[in-house]
Amino acid sequence: DFDAMSSALDDDYIGLGPSFNDSINKVDAVKSWKYNVENLYEKIKYEKSRTVAFDIPDGENAGDWVSNWAQLHITYKGSDDDIVIWANTAYQIRNNKIIRSYTFYNEADALEQLDYFFIHPDQLN
Repeated sequence: DFDAMSSALDDDYIGLGPSFNDSINKVDAVKSWKYNVENLYEKIKYEKSRTVAFDIPDGENAGDWVSNWAQLHITYKGSDDDIVIWANTAYQIRNNKIIRSYTFYNEADALEQLDYFFIHPDQLN
């Protein structure tokens, strides 16, 4: 439900990850998720999911946080391709809204499961 996602995110939401330079705001996060659900993913099944809430009392990350790690089984639309990854997301909460998130997973692992392989540019010559 895209409206539910939008209502859970603060207007100033920023999402970071999985790559170091990846970031996304609320409008683009909802738009991206809508595109992926409608065009890319057949289903995402959370397996072995665990969630913990915690408080950071001071510093630049002070506040209420919720962290989830899970084994995700992802099936792609129009394909027999399935992957299984470990994913972790930490959400910072303020006034019952998600104001920031950090998402971590191994993109190379996901791509290798889809039969991609990596070649260093120096090996192309």
